[in-house]
Amino acid sequence: MTAEIFVGAYIIDILIGDPRWCPHPVVIMGKGISYLERVIRTCFSRGHLKAGGVILWFVVVLITYFVTWGIVAVSLRLHFLLGTAAMVLLASLTLATRSLYQESRLVMDHLNAGHIEEARRSLSMIVGRDTANLDEAGILRAVIETVSENLSDGIVAPMFYLAVGGLPLAMTYKAVNTLDSMVGYKDAKYIDIGCFSAKTDDVLNWVPARITGFIIVIASFILRFNWRDSWRIMRRDGRNHPSPNSGIPEAAVAGALGIQLGGKISYFRKIACKPTIGDRLKETDKKDVKKAWAIMFTSSLLMAVICIITLWIIKE
Repeated sequence: MTAEIFVGAYIIDILIGDPRWCPHPVVIMGKGISYLERVIRTCFSRGHLKAGGVILWFVVVLITYFVTWGIVAVSLRLHFLLGTAAMVLLASLTLATRSLYQESRLVMDHLNAGHIEEARRSLSMIVGRDTANLDEAGILRAVIETVSENLSDGIVAPMFYLAVGGLPLAMTYKAVNTLDSMVGYKDAKYIDIGCFSAKTDDVLNWVPARITGFIIVIASFILRFNWRDSWRIMRRDGRNHPSPNSGIPEAAVAGALGIQLGGKISYFRKIACKPTIGDRLKETDKKDVKKAWAIMFTSSLLMAVICIITLWIIKE
């Protein structure tokens, strides 16, 4: 991975996002994971599904890594410009700045138009919780939480792995993240087959989540939000989450905006009482979502600059 390819990928992600004409790797991964899950459930008894989940993980990860490496190698052998274009496009597809904004913006557009049912349906496409009975305040909190969490998973972490290990490693990270989102649940159906996927996703996100937290504090300072509370709440409430990583960026954003996240959330029609994150200095409103977007874009740019400078230094 060179700094020039990283710059090209970042620009495409910001300006275009995920082009509709190009099959997204995550969609392809998802179809492959669904097929392999069915195969493993057929081949393994319930008592051996944890072992099956390990095999599922290794098959998906190894195929993703070597297919990505092969595409780059073959395209570069055919022509340098073709290989460069392929790397820029594929690298841009590991990033999700624009798509995260567009998906959360769609929820807000419906909410602003007074179409709360449409807002709930759009929200259900980007969060794992039940959305059917959420009021406006619940929708706003859910949007801010998913923007905060995915700032790490969908933006900072892929950039981190692009800079550390190039395109194959970044695409492999996306595979691990997709595995976690599809089978990494703690319900009866997935508790065994998804155990290994969930644990490895936690490991791969540990460093990026903490980088994200620090960057959010810096972004809050630049945007003249409450960066001191962003730092304080991140340190105090960063562990107030079932995930060892998701609470870090959520706490940093909550502190910057002076709002409270977490609390009672419904998953699969069961109420989960999560610890609260942040101090409720004010009620959450629509302006807070715009501020969360500002933090997201500013943090994305800051991480991109850090990665580009790092890649230039390594090149020298």
